[in-house]
Amino acid sequence: MAAPMLRFISRGRCYFTPGPLGVLLLGLREAHSGAQGLLAMQKARGLFKEFFPEKGTKIELPELFDRRTTGNFPQTIYCGFDPTADSLHVGHLLALLGLFHFQRAGHNVIALVGGATARLGDPSGRTKEREVLDAERVGSNARALRQALEALAANHQQLFTNGRTWGSFTVLDNFAWYQEQRLVDFLAAVGGHFRMGTLLSRLSVQTRLKSPEGMSMAEFLYQVLQAYDFYYLFQRYGCRVQLGGSDQLGNIMSGYEFIHKLTGEDVFGITVPLITSTTGAKLGKSAGNAVWLNREKTSPFELYQFFLRQQDDSVERYLKLFTFLPLPEIDHIMQLHVREPEKRGPQKRLAAEVTKLVHGQEGLDSAKRCTQALYHSSIDALEVMSDQELKELFKEASFSELVLDPGTSVLDTCRKANAIPDGPRGYRMITEGGVSINHRQVTNPESVLVVGQHILKNGLSLLKIGKRNFYIIKWLQL
Repeated sequence: MAAPMLRFISRGRCYFTPGPLGVLLLGLREAHSGAQGLLAMQKARGLFKEFFPEKGTKIELPELFDRRTTGNFPQTIYCGFDPTADSLHVGHLLALLGLFHFQRAGHNVIALVGGATARLGDPSGRTKEREVLDAERVGSNARALRQALEALAANHQQLFTNGRTWGSFTVLDNFAWYQEQRLVDFLAAVGGHFRMGTLLSRLSVQTRLKSPEGMSMAEFLYQVLQAYDFYYLFQRYGCRVQLGGSDQLGNIMSGYEFIHKLTGEDVFGITVPLITSTTGAKLGKSAGNAVWLNREKTSPFELYQFFLRQQDDSVERYLKLFTFLPLPEIDHIMQLHVREPEKRGPQKRLAAEVTKLVHGQEGLDSAKRCTQALYHSSIDALEVMSDQELKELFKEASFSELVLDPGTSVLDTCRKANAIPDGPRGYRMITEGGVSINHRQVTNPESVLVVGQHILKNGLSLLKIGKRNFYIIKWLQL
């Protein structure tokens, strides 16, 4: 069956790097040309976990990326991202890093938003059915994911160039080729190429069938649609490699078998490891422990702190997985860490590299300002923070806009912000040292506010009552 023409190809966007810049990073560049410089290197970093099929094909996977054994260079690689939420999360980053490493080696990559498949719900790695999403919500989520993927690709292009000519990064949505499909025609043309016994043997299917909830027909057919996606991209873009989490291996195998039956050609799958919490749970929306890549859900500061808090026994692995740093440079960072562990050098570098990729240089600068303001009581950091940064940093804080009248005192401020109770008790909270403004303790309730001390240059005051109760005040008519 010939794949239908893609009607909305203009919706995909491509990003290309500029020409070679001749940039060397400490002289420690990793070779990314050829099979050894790509597959073997990423296997050594721990980013690529499994290859399928490993043997028995006319041309094996390492040869596919070797200019000397195939004239078809560059290759095209894709990875799918279902819009079950309106944001990507840290669990998606490794698949994206995998795409970026291929792109940096000169290959073309496709990030496929599952605007159609998200309506079914992928059962892989799940013990129960996903929440059913209506078309409007899936469409809204798909638009948000497209924007996020494009922003990440732009950050990658602008901030992590390596002096080589890269391949393209294209964002597509599989809704474009499913929206005109007729159900009976699709099943008649595609369904006959799948065997029930094979589909039922997949681990994701077996696990769900044995569960109390069982498995819906919609979930069962998910692997058929993912296989067709692979076929469509193979036909339309010459895509021969699919990248996915290790729980996607069964779906990748279905795509391989479908394409091989229809065309006689070999395609391949590569899995990346799943990121888990300290308890071993998969990080993600369904597990309720997602660290989001959308600033509205997880601020740059929170993302930075997530990686900054990584333990010594995992930070080296994470540097290899989540950054583009060459392995010799990572080894050097870890050697310095052995001599000066109190500086937490690897954690700081890890946090900086990931935050810069996700939120750009401005996001990284914001995360560092927030860190200085919160953990180092830096007045300088507070003075240059925006309203948004303060709200992100002190999420539970009350936000007030007040007019600065002549003679406004500490007591007036606390009461207008509803930070202390009325009467003697609130007065005593100040005199007994329970109140601070901009990290400075104030004990005289009658002190008049001074611009530059109690009110920062950005027109803000950070009021703290006790140890954990924060109030942000924006002064008007200064």
